[in-house]
Parts: sequence; C-alpha cells; structure tokens
Amino acid sequence: QVHLEESGGGSVQAGGSLRLSCVSSPSSPNAAYNHVGWFRQAPGKEREAVASIYIPEGRSFYADSVKGRFTISRDNAKNTMYLQMASLKPEDTAMYYCAAGLWIGDPFRENEYKYWGQGTQVTVSS
Repeated sequence: QVHLEESGGGSVQAGGSLRLSCVSSPSSPNAAYNHVGWFRQAPGKEREAVASIYIPEGRSFYADSVKGRFTISRDNAKNTMYLQMASLKPEDTAMYYCAAGLWIGDPFRENEYKYWGQGTQVTVSS
C-alpha cells in the first residue's frame, strides 16, 4: 500500500505564491506507481487535474488553467513531489490532492491514479 501525505497549503493573497509538497511511502515507485500528479477540487465543483509527472521519462503535464504559473517537480531521493504555485488567483482556491498510479496514457484521467492523499487547502483572497 502506498501512503501519500500533502503539506504546504494555506491562505495567500492574489498574486502570491505557495509550494505544496507530497511525500510518498513506501519509497520505491517501480511496482506500485510510475505516475504522480496533483488534482484540486473547489467547493461545488468537480475535481480537476492540475499537473502530473510521468516518472520514468520526467515528462510533465499541465492543465491550461495553470500553465506558466505552476511548476510540478519531484525529488526522487526524497520521494517527494512538489507543486510550486505562483501568480495565484482567487479561482485557484481549492483542496489540493496528490495522487499516484501506473501510467496508462492519460495524465489527467482520475482512473490513472490508484493512491490519493487526504488533501491540503489552498485559499487565495482577492
């Protein structure tokens, strides 16, 4: 079983920055997962994909709404994934979840991900 734990959420004014972290355990992704990503869900809205990384190739993917503002990265030595968020907007307010799974070709499809964290809240005020 893979456990994911997010941290780094908080409240920030529009235009500000936050960095989210997601630590995974156990450490080896080889058998359990090779694809990690961030999703978010705002009140009254469906959960949506934000960004992901296909670990074997280091390829990253971004939702159009965050391109140019968010950066996803992963420190393999620390089994930690990050989401650096800049130029935050009130519409970025949501619960942010990290997820992990085995790659099947669609980085933004929730079915790709078997393991999910509990989420960390991000609130952006205008």
